[in-house]
Amino acid sequence: MDESAAIRVTGLRKRYGGVAALDGVDLEVGRGEVFAVLGPNGAGKTTMIEILEGYRDRDGGRVSVLGLDPAKAGRRWRSRIGIVLQLAAEWGFEVTVAEMVREFAAYYPRPRDPAEVIELVGLSGKAGARARSLSGGQQRRLDVALGIIGRPELLFLDEPTTGFDPEARRQFWDLIRTLAEDGTTILLTTHYLEEAEALAGRVAVLAAGRIAAIGEPGTLGGRAIADACVSWDGPNGRRMLRTPAPTRVVTDLAGALGGEVPGLTVTRPTLEDVYLDLIGAGR
Repeated sequence: MDESAAIRVTGLRKRYGGVAALDGVDLEVGRGEVFAVLGPNGAGKTTMIEILEGYRDRDGGRVSVLGLDPAKAGRRWRSRIGIVLQLAAEWGFEVTVAEMVREFAAYYPRPRDPAEVIELVGLSGKAGARARSLSGGQQRRLDVALGIIGRPELLFLDEPTTGFDPEARRQFWDLIRTLAEDGTTILLTTHYLEEAEALAGRVAVLAAGRIAAIGEPGTLGGRAIADACVSWDGPNGRRMLRTPAPTRVVTDLAGALGGEVPGLTVTRPTLEDVYLDLIGAGR
């Protein structure tokens, strides 16, 4: 298959009994891209990711991941991908963080240096700690370390920051940016719209098993050209006007009010506004 894209999906279908989890999904992710998939619970995100990873069979459609069909790809192909599953692993082994990362490194033909990876995910201070003693956030970092130790060309991150506090989430974002700068292609699913906007060059919204929209976060669903909302404090209370020409409205208000416009705000639809509209339309 063509390797010009890291991921190419055409007409992807998957049913569970009478329910269509994926109903004709088309998707393409370029090499080196950070691509986010958004969608409500039950939209089909995890099913799609598991098919792309080769964990789950599909019912129809064509799938190419790093130039091969995941359903037929072998060990060499698997060494080229990294996976961080939706739920953090609960490590009950009597091994340290460093021992576990070194053990996983031995499975790959050209792994990263284990000490470098441990530092990259922020666990240097816990390298000698037992894996089972880590906090939830630290266990998630260990999951990421194991996902990237093989120097993957493509990294799957399925809701990686669920349960993180705001500081830990921002630190994790820095890690993702570092990996992206190194040329790693990243496919991210998340429920955090701020996360998608901060990290992804493009996003797709999956609703009811179908792609409702694909685009840059700033332009998704016509966001960049949608009417703006101009609000200000008038003599009789708060006023609001939706308009495609906010600059003209503000200029007219300034002229009418003799200069400053009290309480002026100008806003366009947020990514959350667009997302909610899209998943409502997709149901």
